[in-house]
Amino acid sequence: MSFEPRTPLVSSRLPQVGTTIFTVMSALAQQHQAVNLGQGFPDFEGDPALIDAVTQAMRDGLNQYPPMAGVPALREAIVGKIERLHGHRYDPASEVTITAGATQALLTAVLALVQPGDDVVVLEPCYDSYEPAIALAGARTVRVPLNPQTLHVDLDRLAAALTPRTRLLIINTPHNPSGMVWTAQERDQLRDLLRPTDILVLSDEVYEHMVYDGRPHVSVSGDPELAARSMVVSSFGKTFHVTGWKVGYVAAPASLMAEFRKVHQFNVFTVNTPMQHGLARYLANPAPYLDLPAFYQRKRDLFRAGLASTRFELLPCEGTYFQCVDYSAISDLDDASFCRWLIEHAGVAAIPLSAFHAEAPQRQLVRFCFAKREETLQAALSRLQAL
Repeated sequence: MSFEPRTPLVSSRLPQVGTTIFTVMSALAQQHQAVNLGQGFPDFEGDPALIDAVTQAMRDGLNQYPPMAGVPALREAIVGKIERLHGHRYDPASEVTITAGATQALLTAVLALVQPGDDVVVLEPCYDSYEPAIALAGARTVRVPLNPQTLHVDLDRLAAALTPRTRLLIINTPHNPSGMVWTAQERDQLRDLLRPTDILVLSDEVYEHMVYDGRPHVSVSGDPELAARSMVVSSFGKTFHVTGWKVGYVAAPASLMAEFRKVHQFNVFTVNTPMQHGLARYLANPAPYLDLPAFYQRKRDLFRAGLASTRFELLPCEGTYFQCVDYSAISDLDDASFCRWLIEHAGVAAIPLSAFHAEAPQRQLVRFCFAKREETLQAALSRLQAL
């Protein structure tokens, strides 16, 4: 008698989750040889000085495990950067941890701070990793829409969503996908709203150095009250054009960081050693990140000027390296179908805004990434202008 093993029954922790839209659209772009303005990665290299610093660290034998929290020199460099920019000093020993990119940092933060049955408030549209992280923590996602006209936070709706069950609020500035940037007034209003509560804040600030037209990046670390209840997440991959390195960091008060590290040490334990040493050396010169707003604003302005002659309606882009557009004058397809059509018929890849919503958004919107070489943007624009 032959024996056939049965397929084991799997009870999924994330039954509604499939392959991300970013992977799907990038694969379609490659299949159709489309210009990929979908997934948020540059098509140009980082600074050779940074590459050299990492290479030198490897040659110097810095290739074994670093401390669990990260290389001390890098944590100290991060503390100095935040203090210069926002006036708040974290303790490099107990309040900064190096992570394997921002997505790992976000997941670890949620798992560390949230208990089963808690509510976690997110502002919609929101990055697609937030809700799966909340689900894995056994908590409930409460979505608060941004103002549909301005795409800024609606403080009245946010206040109405907060209850005694609310444990954590996740905010994102500069905001992906909308390109909205929080103002100092909005931060002050958030501080006043949360003052009588015990709600914690997880602030996703991975695009912190991509703000335009003279706007400042308003970090929660710049307000003492908010800093005392917040974890701040950022990404060297985004800042220095090396997204494949997957190195980021978290800054938080020692009491919150102690909980973060409990999860972090059993999640990834620690992060790539030579890259940490290279980044620490590179951060000694602040010019690369201080010059980033002007660098990306040139790309934003070029791309927006090219789109002005198309039937796309441009939404404001205050920060990030993403431009959202309304395509209702071109097609009545839903946004995911339109993105597939755009790849197949125009040879340009975008991301549908429905990927950032629980339900289909009211407007017909897609997101383009302009973190590309000028020739890449011009090639995409020539195809989009022909629609």
